Parts: sequence; structure tokens; C-alpha cells
Amino acid sequence: MGVALFLVSLFTFVELNCENLFDCHHDSLKQDIEFTPEGDRRWTTSKYWKKLNNLAKSVISCGNDGRDWHLPDMIALCEVENDSVMRDLTKRSLLRNANYEYLMTESLDERGIDVALVYAPGSFAPVNHYPLKVNTVKGMRPTRDILYVSGQVLTGDTLHVFVVHAPSRYGGEKRTRPHRMLVAGRICEAVDSLYAVCHNPKIIIAGDFNDTEDGPVVRQICEKGLVCISSGAKGGNGAKGTYKYKGKWENIDHIIVSPALAADMSSCKVNDAPFMLEEDSKYGGVQPLRTYRAWKYRNGYSDHLPLVARFVFH
Repeated sequence: MGVALFLVSLFTFVELNCENLFDCHHDSLKQDIEFTPEGDRRWTTSKYWKKLNNLAKSVISCGNDGRDWHLPDMIALCEVENDSVMRDLTKRSLLRNANYEYLMTESLDERGIDVALVYAPGSFAPVNHYPLKVNTVKGMRPTRDILYVSGQVLTGDTLHVFVVHAPSRYGGEKRTRPHRMLVAGRICEAVDSLYAVCHNPKIIIAGDFNDTEDGPVVRQICEKGLVCISSGAKGGNGAKGTYKYKGKWENIDHIIVSPALAADMSSCKVNDAPFMLEEDSKYGGVQPLRTYRAWKYRNGYSDHLPLVARFVFH
């Protein structure tokens, strides 16, 4: 009598906005002077490497679930400048022994910031990847491409991942909302295309949406039957969201998944490890420890905290 073997795989997914991960070199095609040694931030090699290793520590800490620890299997990153910073982060920082690989976009964003997907080759084997362009409208600056990656996880299932960094709310949420809705529309088109050719696909859409979980961008995407598993996510050390603005915690970073993947989720939380926090002396409580607060260098991590989702694949 034969014995059926069932492969079960724990998969840890992290989303993090790195907050201005720039190298120290001026790109003549981009508006990045601010992050050079001569620029207003006095962005030096020393500060750059401290930033890389701080981000590495943030990623490493996401592997702790309170009972066990292992490195995250996949990390969606926003606000990374170029291939050089991604190579330094994965191959030369404190993550250098993790054997991570990465894929990223090269968008028309005026500052030169992009998105990337870092993955452990032992957990995920990419098969296809490409950028999804977002067409602009009058009064809108070029924005970041959406990164699409598909590949196989250990169970043999195909995972479809979209990494998103929607346009900011600078200039007013209402005025800039149409720009973010263009991103939502582009994602919805891609999701429709997947459902047209795949039965019950496993989809992750993650990144900085610059929109709350009950906002129009997230609502439009979830109207496709997807689930925002990070809705209401909190930390264990005082963080009530991923981002704090004028004393108010918000979730503007999200992990949205298809029903097939929502069924595999075991948990989703904000990683607010104490070393990534500082006292909020103005509004009370805690806040993310940033690299700069205003123009003062703080040797911090990011103005966003990581989201950590764990799945059990069968």
C-alpha cells in the first residue's frame, strides 16, 4: 500500500519602503544631487554603508516569529535607486551570506528611485519578469514601474508577485489621487490577464500604495476579489501601522493577495523591533527611527516599518 507524501513549506514574505536608498554618485539623468557628498544631505560613503547595514538588520529581524528564526524568503523593496545599491545590499552588506538574488525596475522616475524583489533561490525560482509601465496624465510626473515576477515555490506552485510604489500624496491627497488610481487600474488589468489564463492563481501585490487600507486605490484592487491581508496590521512594541504622520499611525504599505494565497496565510504583522523605533517626543508613543529627521542625520533605518506575512504552502 503506497504512502502519499505531502510537502509543506513555510514561506516568509516582507514588504519594506527603504526611504531613499541612494548611492553617493550623481546620475546626470536623475535629480539625485541631494544624496551626494556635495548635496544638502552630505550623503557620504560612510552614511551609505551604515544605511545598507541598518536595512540588512531590519530584514534579518523579520525572520523572528517569536518561536523560531529563519531569513525571509522574499522581500519587496521600495525606494531603491539602482542596480548598484541592490548589489551592495545583497552581496556586500550584512546580508552577504544570505545568498539572496534580486530583480528590479529601471523607471522614468525623476529622482531615479525604483522597486525591487529580493528572493532566496532555495525558496523561489523566477521564471518570468518584466516592468509594467504606468501611463501618465497631464500634470503628473513619470512614476515608478510596477515590477511583475512569476516563479515556482518549493511545492511546485506558481507564485505571481507585483511590487508597487504608487505616486506620493505630495501636493494634497485629493489632487494626486487620480495618479494613484492609474496604478490601481494597471494592476487590475494585469490581474484580469492572469485570471484569464490561470485557474485560481496565487498572487501577491505588495508595496507602498500611499493610500490607506480603506482608500480608493486599495478598494479598487480588492474589488477584483483580492484580500488585503495587512489590513489592521500592528506591531508588538507600539506601532499601530507602518508609517506615522503628524502623530497618527497609518497603514499605507500593503500586502494584497488572491483568495488562493489568503487560504495559505498564517499571520501578517508590522515588524516594530525596538531598535527601529524612537520616542515620539512631540506626539507621544513611538515612531520609526529614520535616517534623517528633517535635515538632521539620525543614523536610522527608514520612515516606514516592514510588513511581514507568513504563509504555509501545502
